[in-house]
Amino acid sequence: MQAVAVAVAVLVQNKKTTRSNEYIPGVCNIGEAERAKRRQSGIISTLVAIVLLVLLVAIDAPRGWRLLLILPVAGAATGFLQDAMHFCAGFGLKGVFNVINSAGITDSVDLEEFRKKDRRKALQISGYSLAIGTGIALLSLLI
Repeated sequence: MQAVAVAVAVLVQNKKTTRSNEYIPGVCNIGEAERAKRRQSGIISTLVAIVLLVLLVAIDAPRGWRLLLILPVAGAATGFLQDAMHFCAGFGLKGVFNVINSAGITDSVDLEEFRKKDRRKALQISGYSLAIGTGIALLSLLI
């Protein structure tokens, strides 16, 4: 649960320092159009996780099968964290950004120092997402 607390603290700090229309290395690499895609992904993944849990409980599947929830819950966390942090982990790993264009259009990050900051942030988001997915899946074993 410490990962959730850290993720929330990062989100609060990020809200104070982020503008949606400006690329800031390691802080903001997506604008509103890209954020909307991440938000939609988070919603869809949440719905998949709920349906999966209901299905597993309804068919009385062995509790261990609930660990499958790691995948959709981590996906949901990834979508919501990227939206809230104004940062796409995939873009950070690829060395691109899109803060003002339509969704799907990217510009390259040229400076290696900026690319390193972006990779670090991408890995941070991935770690938080995996921790959240694992935590929720483990909690589902108690149901």
